[in-house]
Amino acid sequence: MLEQGDTAPTFSATRGTRDHEPFDLENTIGNGPTVLAFFPGAFTPPCTNEMVALQERLDEFQAAGATILGVSADSPFSQGAFREEHGIEFDLVSDMAGEAIREYDLEIDIEELGLYGIANRAVFVIDEDAKVRYNWIADDPTNEPDYDEVLAAVRSV
Repeated sequence: MLEQGDTAPTFSATRGTRDHEPFDLENTIGNGPTVLAFFPGAFTPPCTNEMVALQERLDEFQAAGATILGVSADSPFSQGAFREEHGIEFDLVSDMAGEAIREYDLEIDIEELGLYGIANRAVFVIDEDAKVRYNWIADDPTNEPDYDEVLAAVRSV
């Protein structure tokens, strides 16, 4: 499990847009704090709540110089539709291969919903040197982070 002070693993994936643009975390690191918000799945109530809550605070995160990225195992198509339906302006990253999910040790199964190899809900704040400055991992994937705490962590970087 990644702890504060650890070097954040970088990864490549696909942006959750209609254009399916490539994404590489290395291109984001070094441009201010990066907030990686891993979530189990688009269109589920807790995940919708989390992404909308981050969107509602987007101006505050951007004022602190942060880039927010939502990461899940959903397809780029699903993430693109999710962004459009909920007015999400920050990037969602499709990790269908599970590379980032495994690198961050977040892989879980929710058998009762038939979901396997998805991301547990977690938030990491990564500084310009790729160091983890804040981490929160849900004990239960229906729990949400303390958004004020995440924002405070961003402001302290």
